[in-house]
Amino acid sequence: MKLFNREKKKVQLNITSLIDVVLLLLIFFMLTTRFIEQPGMKLELPQSETSENIIAQNLELVVTSDTEIRLNGEVIEMEDLQNKFETILSQLEEKTLILKADKTVSHGSIVEIMDIARLSGMEKIVIATAVK
Repeated sequence: MKLFNREKKKVQLNITSLIDVVLLLLIFFMLTTRFIEQPGMKLELPQSETSENIIAQNLELVVTSDTEIRLNGEVIEMEDLQNKFETILSQLEEKTLILKADKTVSHGSIVEIMDIARLSGMEKIVIATAVK
């Protein structure tokens, strides 16, 4: 004989506060995480005390210690550099080249690259350095 008719209660889990905490953690990590742009190869940039940070939105030329040349990540030969500059520069508004070269690369190679860039119509050349 059943005297009391008990209804079974459904268990409800209130996850509103859990969602709030997760979103706050996500926002915290998004704001505190630093994204460091590193090229795919190891470069030892020369150091300078008067250098300043510039956001790279233009052409980026990397010269490694074994004189491999990469234009925006694509390996290119020195002979093809002027033609590549001319084709890319016709599509850019701001004609700026960011030059990253290992400090062991000869001065003559860098001057030759800068000369090719100027002859191709490059208006501004920025030399990347490491800040002390």
